[in-house]
Amino acid sequence: MIQGPSDSPGVIDLLGLLAYAELGSFFRLAADAGLAPSLRSKGQLAALAAAEQAHYQTLRDRLEELGVDPEEAMTPFVGPLDAWHARTEPQSWLESLVKTYVGEGIAGDFYRKAAALADEETRTLVEGVLAETGRAEFVSETVRAAVEEDPKLAGRLSLWARRLVGEALSQAQSVAVARPDLAALLAKDPRVSEDGTGLGDLAAVSRMFASLTDRHSARLEAMGLSA
Repeated sequence: MIQGPSDSPGVIDLLGLLAYAELGSFFRLAADAGLAPSLRSKGQLAALAAAEQAHYQTLRDRLEELGVDPEEAMTPFVGPLDAWHARTEPQSWLESLVKTYVGEGIAGDFYRKAAALADEETRTLVEGVLAETGRAEFVSETVRAAVEEDPKLAGRLSLWARRLVGEALSQAQSVAVARPDLAALLAKDPRVSEDGTGLGDLAAVSRMFASLTDRHSARLEAMGLSA
């Protein structure tokens, strides 16, 4: 397996992408906490939001250690991630929870796969940032309880989850294609051709994204939804 140095352009892209994703996750979880129907739910979501902010700071610190301006590293991903969130705006608190679990679950799988092809320090950092903080359990238990109380919710939320998967995969592929260094990292090939396209990486990237749906059925089942 080819592994680039921790300051390679592909790794910097990965850290910048993940940093902006964690920052956005903090704001969304904080907003969800404000809309939660119970004090218990508000407190749990607030704690999850705080964890995301800490992860964001960890990534900022690492980028600075590498001599990279965190804002510059995140900037290329602001438009694509904001566009994805705009296209998948939840219409209810439960839809927002499903989006957090499904959409960010697939994103997390993507970051892990990319980090596995980077250096050991980057891999360890990303795994730590993505370590489960109780979000999956909270969301799955909350959605499952709501579906058991009102079974009619299951169909709508299942359709919503499928839409999120399609949108997430499409956006992630677009990001990889637009960032050849990141695409090269995903393809285990740090070389980039003169026209800026990775050598043989697009096919490898497509295969990698196809594998990201492997855990989708398990996530749906955990929430009491069907694939």
